Amino acid sequence: MVDECFILKDWASRGFSGGVWEDRPERTWAGFVHAEDELMMVIQGEVELEIGGERLRLAPGQEVLIPAGTTHTIRILGELDVRWLYAYARQTHTRLRTPAY
Repeated sequence: MVDECFILKDWASRGFSGGVWEDRPERTWAGFVHAEDELMMVIQGEVELEIGGERLRLAPGQEVLIPAGTTHTIRILGELDVRWLYAYARQTHTRLRTPAY
């Protein structure tokens, strides 16, 4: 069993912010690309992650890093609802400065 709060706190200490996502069977999230790194961990159910031309069947508790700019697809497998953790790397913001002329 995965302790969701522990994982999210660990991810936060590593600079990531996220939450819990639940989805129904046979759902597909295709061709996503994010500007920041993403962490993902299945809590319950069956999920296939396609990333970089490789298909991975994720086991509950297995952490996966999806690098920024990488196209990925998530497929919900099986007949049960799926629950997973996700988090994105926090972006650092810089102030825009007006150049001195």
